[in-house]
Amino acid sequence: MLAPLPPNKFSRRKILVGMAGVAGMASTGFAAENLDTEAMRAEYRKWLESLPSAPKPALADHGLVATELGRWHIMEANQGVCVDAEHFYGIGNHALVKHRKDTGERVAHWFGPNDGAIIHINSGWVDGDNLVLSHSNFSQLPMASSLEIYDKNTLQPVSSYSFGIRLGSLTWAVRHNGYWWATFANYNDSGTTPGFDQRWTFFAQFDDNWQQLQSWLFPPQVIGTWHESSCSGGDWGNDGLLYVTGHDEPLLHVLRLPKQGVTLEYVTTIKVPFEGQSWAWDRSAGRDIYGISRARQEVIAARIPALPAGL
Repeated sequence: MLAPLPPNKFSRRKILVGMAGVAGMASTGFAAENLDTEAMRAEYRKWLESLPSAPKPALADHGLVATELGRWHIMEANQGVCVDAEHFYGIGNHALVKHRKDTGERVAHWFGPNDGAIIHINSGWVDGDNLVLSHSNFSQLPMASSLEIYDKNTLQPVSSYSFGIRLGSLTWAVRHNGYWWATFANYNDSGTTPGFDQRWTFFAQFDDNWQQLQSWLFPPQVIGTWHESSCSGGDWGNDGLLYVTGHDEPLLHVLRLPKQGVTLEYVTTIKVPFEGQSWAWDRSAGRDIYGISRARQEVIAARIPALPAGL
């Protein structure tokens, strides 16, 4: 049984009188909010303005410049490169070429047809005896992506994993600390779902079944270097930081997972002798990386300096 309502200390007459008073204020042009409320709001605005502002996003200049180690003319490597202890692997839209690191000699190749299932290989990562290649149907719509696995010895396809339709094209994927990490890129030109742009590019963590666990946005100062394109390459460094490149600028950005929020934390930027695109760590040689110059049709090796303490 419901408990009886407590006695109401406001009579019906008092309520009606109060309502009439409010109506009278409205009819005479008074605001519905009284002066005390306006004063409280003004005080609140004053308090908000007194809070410190976050620094405006800008690229840092710590004087970090990579040292070039060598370069090779590799016509087919117009998308990226990956590397192991003895070879580097030039990557094209539907092409793979394998070269010795010491002499530059070509030892194997694979070419797919122009109208085949492989449309746009973006990058590669060496996983034991396999090459894990990030592939998309760029610039077709709807956007769709897959991982294509090739035998690194014969450069022949082994298996495939399709992500199907997603918001963004898979541009790079690597394995680190027991998880897969990948970037799905959106652009400011063709090949992006209408209504979206490069700000929708995201970096994500996946389990072994490629179920997404977390994802993050890129910092605005990094996005500002992408021009009409997006994030084309990336991987974790031996210092636990994330290194990424755009598509056109000779800049390697250093990021870390944020302690709070949804945006990767910007650390610094390193100047490199190749203009963005996909690249790879040479895990057999400390902080050496291999990248490409699309304009000059070259694969370029460089040594990345250690970061200053405290960054």
